Amino acid sequence: MREEQALPEFDPAVPVIARIYDAATGGKNHLPADREVFEKIRHLFGRDRWVTPATENRRFLRRAVRYLLDAGIRQFIDIGCGMPARVNVHDIVHGVDPNAKVVYVDYDPVVVTHYRAEVHALPTATVFQADARQPETILSHPELTSLIDFTEPVGLLLVAILHFVADEYDPKGIVARLGEKLAPGSHLVLTHMSADGRDPETAREFTAAFENLRDKLVLRPRATIATFFEGFELVEPGMTDGAVWRAPEDEPPPSGWLAVGVGRKPE
Repeated sequence: MREEQALPEFDPAVPVIARIYDAATGGKNHLPADREVFEKIRHLFGRDRWVTPATENRRFLRRAVRYLLDAGIRQFIDIGCGMPARVNVHDIVHGVDPNAKVVYVDYDPVVVTHYRAEVHALPTATVFQADARQPETILSHPELTSLIDFTEPVGLLLVAILHFVADEYDPKGIVARLGEKLAPGSHLVLTHMSADGRDPETAREFTAAFENLRDKLVLRPRATIATFFEGFELVEPGMTDGAVWRAPEDEPPPSGWLAVGVGRKPE
């Protein structure tokens, strides 16, 4: 039987996914060890240093959340939320409906501490520490069950998390288990890194930058990523690049590394 991994303790010398992502998006909540990992891969994108798959991911997330709000979603679960940014999911959601519910989940204790500072005074938002590999723990957590009504549609955000879930943990099965809990009309927002179209050496260099982390980067084919949407109907324009999905005309061209999609659970 697979041994469950323990949740991490804080060690400033050990790079952490959330803080690497923060470094890649120009944030301030990262440490030298995290910055070092980002610097190893920055040149692979071949463009302005701040136009990366991470910035594409963040811009897509904001557009997707607004899309879900327009679709009537008023409950959001963000698993693997990462470090707070200048504009976060609850900022977008509460700008439309202050009574809408937002639950953040992350395994990193530093991320949880930062988000607690962000949402501690908000009765309609919360955060707790849990591992995406353990969906049952997440679904039964009192911080989640106290806010989320699973008889009503939910926006499930699995953004830049599944490419850090190894095959042995069955990422497709994790999505399926979470999806089973959702009411019809719920939406899945999912992003995942892919090396489709890249030469093998570039892909190896990318993944090697993460080899000393607790969670290794897995660059899956887009055909595999598409199967994670089973049980959901992809909304237009389907699964595509992060910088393409319902993007404004002035959006920078896609890096080609980030596959994204939004699916709706049918009635």
